[in-house]
Amino acid sequence: MRRFIDDLARRGELATVRRPVDPRHQLAAVTKAVQKAGEKAVLFEAVEGTVFSVVSNLYGSHDRLCRLVGATDKTFCQRWIELTDACIASRDADVLEPAPDAVEAEFVSGTLSDLPAITYHGCDAGPYFTSAIFLAREPDSGVPNLSFHRSMHVSDDELRVRLGSTHDLARYQAKAESRGEALEAALLLSCPPEIFLSACASLPYEASELVMAAQIAGGKIPMRRCKTIDLDVPASVDIVVEGRFLPNVKRPEGPFGEFMGNYVGVGDNHVFEVTHVSWRPGAVFHALVCGSPEDLRPLEAVTAARVYRHVAAQVPGVIDVCCRPNVMISIIKIRKTYEGQGKHAILAALGSYLDYNKVVIVVDEDVDIYDLDDVMWAYMTRGRADTRAMILNDVPGFYRDPHKDHWGRLCIDATMPFGREAEFARKSIPGEDGIDLREWLA
Repeated sequence: MRRFIDDLARRGELATVRRPVDPRHQLAAVTKAVQKAGEKAVLFEAVEGTVFSVVSNLYGSHDRLCRLVGATDKTFCQRWIELTDACIASRDADVLEPAPDAVEAEFVSGTLSDLPAITYHGCDAGPYFTSAIFLAREPDSGVPNLSFHRSMHVSDDELRVRLGSTHDLARYQAKAESRGEALEAALLLSCPPEIFLSACASLPYEASELVMAAQIAGGKIPMRRCKTIDLDVPASVDIVVEGRFLPNVKRPEGPFGEFMGNYVGVGDNHVFEVTHVSWRPGAVFHALVCGSPEDLRPLEAVTAARVYRHVAAQVPGVIDVCCRPNVMISIIKIRKTYEGQGKHAILAALGSYLDYNKVVIVVDEDVDIYDLDDVMWAYMTRGRADTRAMILNDVPGFYRDPHKDHWGRLCIDATMPFGREAEFARKSIPGEDGIDLREWLA
């Protein structure tokens, strides 16, 4: 984490807050202000109630995500698929290795109360760990899994955790619970980029996100033993909370401001019993504002890669896919070679990810799919509004949707009419892309 932060500072991509900041609402408010001003990460050096510095918005830039995964001559989608395929073809034994014995001496022990207690939104039930990555092993195969789950800080001994029903960790916990067993797990709170990004991956049940982390890092992942549970964790993680999910125990958790921009109410969720907390001196705590660019950019990017893989396998000419400004939308850029190709891409996209494709838009290769203004310009100016839009009623959507608010689909073919491309050629000003305003403005 420190090396990553130092690299951002060298690149001019880090803002620093040196005055004291209140972890209850104020830290999140300043983070959102930084995000509105640009894509810089922000480091808080003096957080009240803790000795830890706090960093946020590390992953709030698509360009930064591309750099972190090595997408130099490819789109993020293409590079992510390449990494995923390499991950599935490898094994833990190929990429994991024991950390040197001296690593264990670097860590000190403490309690959850030593860590920053950050309350983000006005109606949140209390402090939450929002960048919380849980590492656990499949009870039968032993394959490790990394996944994100919001965790409410109740006491030094207890977290209450929302396990999404479709996540592998929920399946692990259910399997252990059916045997009357607790599921041991470690909460990773200050991770290098390869660990964070691999936890975003959507892999087959039998695949390991730690192998994905090794692919992103381009080398092996050193692992160290936990103190109180039978688990190894990456030695590069600076803050680790050990514990176990209790079987057949659920307690009230929430409300909490989730990634869709509203509050999820109080519900009975899983109880994580904390058995040990450790960290490297000087560790920086990672705080993530749910629903902010840092939360959405990685989710959008890996979702786009999943859509890209599916559509490109069925439709020729797919160039890139974007899921901005919200993961519920998929914008597909194609090189059009036949009439109706845009509609074929729409049909393929609808079947690629049943949770998230609430809106699908297809555009030509000259449109910037990361600029919704440009995407809507293509729809408005390159053909009829009625025949190029389709509404599909009563199609189930996001899995956590008891009131069916995310049912239905809107599909738009915003490509030019086939064979009339010359009529829709975009105007341009010679030399406009080469203008550097610093040379022209006093």
